[in-house]
Amino acid sequence: MVNIIVEVSKYLMIILMTVYTYLCFSIFGFSDPDRKQRLLRKQNVLMFAIQLVAYMVMYLQTEDIRMLGFYLMQVVLFGATILLYTNIYPKVSRLVVNNMCMLLCIGMIMLTRLDYENAVKQYVIAAGAIALSLAVPVIIRKFKLLSEWRTFYGVAGLLSLAIVVVIGQVSYGAMLGFTIGGISVQPSEVVKIIFVFFVASSFKKSLEFRNIVITTAVAAFHVLILVISRDLGAALIIFIVYLAMLYVATRQPLYVLAGLGAGSVASVAAYYLFSHVRTRVIVWRDPFAAYDNGGYQVAQSLFAIGTGGWFGMGLFQGEPDTIPVASEDFIFSAIAEEMGIIFALCLILVCVSVYIMFLNIAMQLRSMFYKLVALGLGTCYIFQVFLTIGGVTKFIPSTGVTLPLVSYGGSSLVSTLIMFAIIQGLYILREDEEETIERKKKERLRAKRSGQEAKARAGNAGNVPERPKRSGQKGQEKGQRKARKEQRIR
Repeated sequence: MVNIIVEVSKYLMIILMTVYTYLCFSIFGFSDPDRKQRLLRKQNVLMFAIQLVAYMVMYLQTEDIRMLGFYLMQVVLFGATILLYTNIYPKVSRLVVNNMCMLLCIGMIMLTRLDYENAVKQYVIAAGAIALSLAVPVIIRKFKLLSEWRTFYGVAGLLSLAIVVVIGQVSYGAMLGFTIGGISVQPSEVVKIIFVFFVASSFKKSLEFRNIVITTAVAAFHVLILVISRDLGAALIIFIVYLAMLYVATRQPLYVLAGLGAGSVASVAAYYLFSHVRTRVIVWRDPFAAYDNGGYQVAQSLFAIGTGGWFGMGLFQGEPDTIPVASEDFIFSAIAEEMGIIFALCLILVCVSVYIMFLNIAMQLRSMFYKLVALGLGTCYIFQVFLTIGGVTKFIPSTGVTLPLVSYGGSSLVSTLIMFAIIQGLYILREDEEETIERKKKERLRAKRSGQEAKARAGNAGNVPERPKRSGQKGQEKGQRKARKEQRIR
């Protein structure tokens, strides 16, 4: 009986996920607010349904009562997140909130399957980060001088990365972070956000060639420090984010071409300077030939994706534990194995819909600073998704970055939730701008109508015909004129 439920559940979750993904894109085609709200509520129902089915299956497979308790804790967290965001900020983007919760939900399901203890840790971090992120839209909305802190952003970013070089701990061949009080901290995750604010504030100040050179130099120092610490994934993300923001700000393709040329030269240099880079390139070319020399991860990842097929093996029916670092860098492979390639493709499309929403907000913002911030954060998010999925599918060499909101990792989770909160703050700013524009239009229209009505009243008053005088009055006036005439004669 349990096997039948497991078999049926994987198809049910695929159907629910497919419908959810369809709604992510169909919402953009409706302008009616009431219709949009109904579709957004349907998304919430679908998310909770996927969660219910997944944890019911895991409970039946393990007979561990903790699964039910953990499920209820997540229902409370996601329900509270949706209610708090929508009630505290009525103008918030519900689609961004829904997708944020959905990605967290999928991550929690797979982390629970892989390692229950890690899933609980991720839950605690997520709850704290969500509580913290609720204050971010207020900061974005109220602090009008964020664009003036260019020097602070630049210095803070460089110092944070430099600290890692000095006291950082080596993990998987790279100095990614350090430990404070038993808590692992990875500064590069937060530096991504700070860097975006630095570039946006710098380009908002000036687009002169001299300022572009200075900004490029600071960006190059960020990348150089990350290369020294061998965090090549973060270095590549910052590099691409800078090129995207540079092009949008200047509209000069020559700058982008020069940057791509410099990046190509740097990639070749990294290949010859760093042995682990050469290993990753060799693995990328043929992971099976280098199976015993670094290719084991990618090979197992491809085995898992191929084994899962279109519909997956079902929760607790596959072997994702054989994938190294399955809960972090290779969680997409674990999802594809047990939930199926269709489910995994829907997950990618949900991430794409998040990016489209980020771009939509960026295009509609009037301030260059906020426009560049939204674009930079959106590029940072989607490029990290690309690096993660591209690495585990052998599309590109593996870079060792996590899948945002899905993979296990406290620093990545906190920084991504803050990133989403910043976007929500920018969305609220956009709504405020639209309300201000509409109010001014109404005021101008009202003033125009008042002026037209005043002119009409004045015109009507000037064209009023003179009333005919009564005959008695005419006689009196005639007698008075005759008397005045007689007086003049006398």
